[in-house]
Amino acid sequence: MSIGIWQIAIVVILVVLLFGRGKISSLMGDVAKGIKSFKKGMASDATDDVETKNISDDNQDSNKKE
Repeated sequence: MSIGIWQIAIVVILVVLLFGRGKISSLMGDVAKGIKSFKKGMASDATDDVETKNISDDNQDSNKKE
């Protein structure tokens, strides 16, 4: 038994009736903000890792010179 187009349409209509268009659009806006925040956090973590790696490389070089 597969899901048909009519079953999907009924579920969508029920969701819109229960939550309303305003709540659904605000929920999608919150999801978009969360995704942007996640991407920004991942980008800052990547730069932090590079800086940390460079610091440890500098420490190893100074230890070899001594």
